[in-house]
Amino acid sequence: MSAYLFVHFREKITPDGEQVHFALSRDGFQWESVNHGLPVLWTYYGSRGARDFTICRCKATGKFCIIATDLSLAYGMRNEFHHSWEEISRHGSRQLSIWESDDLVNWSEQRLLSIGLEQFGCMWAPDVIYDRASDDYVLHWSSSHCADDYRRKAIYYSRTKDFVSFTAPQLLYQKADSGVIDSAMYEENGQYYLFVKSEGNPEKIILLRSDSAAGPFERVHAFDESMAVCQSGLYEAPTAIRLDDGRWCLFIDYYGVRGKGQGYVPFVADSLSSGQFRRYDAARADGKADQEAAFSFPYGFKHGTILAITQEEYDRIRNHDWQGDQFEVNP
Repeated sequence: MSAYLFVHFREKITPDGEQVHFALSRDGFQWESVNHGLPVLWTYYGSRGARDFTICRCKATGKFCIIATDLSLAYGMRNEFHHSWEEISRHGSRQLSIWESDDLVNWSEQRLLSIGLEQFGCMWAPDVIYDRASDDYVLHWSSSHCADDYRRKAIYYSRTKDFVSFTAPQLLYQKADSGVIDSAMYEENGQYYLFVKSEGNPEKIILLRSDSAAGPFERVHAFDESMAVCQSGLYEAPTAIRLDDGRWCLFIDYYGVRGKGQGYVPFVADSLSSGQFRRYDAARADGKADQEAAFSFPYGFKHGTILAITQEEYDRIRNHDWQGDQFEVNP
């Protein structure tokens, strides 16, 4: 039976929110914070903030890799970007942050991945999927581009086997009538499914499907019906995990209020191919409590990724002295 690790950040106005946070679950439904809700890893380079995490196990190296957006609103939004998302879209970091580990508790120091193009205005929300056909990893993210004066973001990708060497970025998916951000890709029965946040028409999460991890992708329109319960313009950052019983649990990040009310809302489906997800918590949009709902979060998790882990790995993370890691033993 699997357990689960959720790597995420916290939406706070102080810099400790935009660091690496862990949470654990034995079933994917009830979650507990690691390190008392404090960061388990910190950023010291680039923007000194990290958001929008993904995590994977690298087959070639045997290492776990965490990759994140190099962005700090606590520092950068106030200073270099003058409280403007427009400025971040045009002049944000074209690097990503990465940490590596053999055991999920002892991590390398942050390093920066410089795989962006000068034509990009930013690199946001990385996600990783293993491509069976080419035996490598597809790292994808959203960027604005100078070709349209940084107006509409699209999804780009690069390939790697070891998370050290990367191919030149290529376009993965571009929506004709709006920008897209926050891509998350999963494989089911040889098909690849790509969740993205559409920034218009509709301003909601959409689902796409392809025979290849590199596309081309087509819309799964049944998923649009599943998203009818979500108000436009208030949800982003999809992330999903396949549960032990074969069902898929999709979490989408609600940001429609300030502060404490933000965080992930769960949806469950029997398969990705059906596109039919139903909201699965006690506060559904129709006002009816789901009798099966058993999701619990200690606070509002923000944009992250879930990794299936073993019970041994679960115990190791849960019992690790993360506070002790804050002190340098051998200076």
